[in-house]
Amino acid sequence: MEKGDSTTINIAETSKERKGKAPLLAAPMIASAAATTTAKGGYKRGVAIFDFVLRICALAASLAATITMGTTDQTLPFFTQFLQFQASYDDLPTFSFFVIANAIVSGYLVLSIPFSIVCIVRPQAAGPRLFLIISDTVMVGLTTAAAASSAAIVYLAHSGNTSANWPAICQQFGDFCKSVSGAVVASFITVVILMFLIVLSAFAL
Repeated sequence: MEKGDSTTINIAETSKERKGKAPLLAAPMIASAAATTTAKGGYKRGVAIFDFVLRICALAASLAATITMGTTDQTLPFFTQFLQFQASYDDLPTFSFFVIANAIVSGYLVLSIPFSIVCIVRPQAAGPRLFLIISDTVMVGLTTAAAASSAAIVYLAHSGNTSANWPAICQQFGDFCKSVSGAVVASFITVVILMFLIVLSAFAL
């Protein structure tokens, strides 16, 4: 061997050294996956909090519709006690159905609040969100049926129907018509909020 020549010695890695390097390579991948999971959890928790707030708003609108319609009553003052013209919500089956339907929706919204809280505490849980989507869809159908049918009666009360010889009664029962109209508007607000809740829960799945 000449003086200018160099000698290279290869030393094989032991199994312990190879095992020691593996976690170092996998650590960034694990950290990246954990960060992604945390970001998704934060997003879903924010959606769940917004869902909770909207449910409170829907409950307030549904209760307002129920109470307003259920307490609507007007008696015209210019008749004797033996002959009076009175308008009440229970004179029409449509308005009675309206009160019952909105009361059911109000009760459901109260019972759905704990499920919304579960979604806040456990944002990755899909079961409660799926239950809320199905239940909200049923309540949308019920509320829409009640609000739409009552809106038709309110329209007739305001405009009447000359073909059927139905006069507009809102000229005489002004307070009654204002109350039932406000109740119908509140019910449609409930429908809109419930529809938005369905879309929100679907995106969070």
